[in-house]
Amino acid sequence: MVDDQPMIRTGFRLILEAEPDIVVAGEAADGAAAVEETARLRPDVVLMDIRMPRLDGVGATRLITGSGARSRVLVLTTFDLDAHVVDALRAGASGFLVKDGPADSLVEAIRTVAAGEAVLSPRVTRRLLDRFARLPGDEPPAPQGLQVLTARQVDVLRALAQGLSNAEIAQRLSLSETTVKTHIGKIFDKFALRSRVQAVVLAYDTGLVSPREDS
Repeated sequence: MVDDQPMIRTGFRLILEAEPDIVVAGEAADGAAAVEETARLRPDVVLMDIRMPRLDGVGATRLITGSGARSRVLVLTTFDLDAHVVDALRAGASGFLVKDGPADSLVEAIRTVAAGEAVLSPRVTRRLLDRFARLPGDEPPAPQGLQVLTARQVDVLRALAQGLSNAEIAQRLSLSETTVKTHIGKIFDKFALRSRVQAVVLAYDTGLVSPREDS
């Protein structure tokens, strides 16, 4: 758990330690300590606050995901459209969670991210990426195109970016869920993606879908 406010860390610990399948491996009060503790403890999930001293959550997320660590980052924010959340997703976070949400949402989000999925509902995906498309940034340039994908993989990526689940993509494209998972895995491999969130950002960066495109 990474947050510069001890009371918040304590509150999260009380919630999480009540769950039989979750162990709190450690805590950090800033991004620099988070990177060090993640390397030492190798947790499944890092709960990462955004605004912190020394090194913020975006920088810490970038270092953690760029190190090749298996730990997945779940960003914590006060506002669900915090501009810094977009930067964290670009940096490789597997999703985000609003701090003042219900306790069961926190627990479920951790389990979801630990299982390799992203914490972004279709509604939140549309709101976030509409904001994302209008935010300036100094990140590295987006991939130059999707030519390395097959036509079917492009279809899958487009549907994924619209917030559809694997089952919904399978129904839309008349495919089996197993085939959809295979296509998504190949998309991830071709662009070195870690999560569905990064795949959504890729689709918007390359112009495959527009911020206001309806599903």
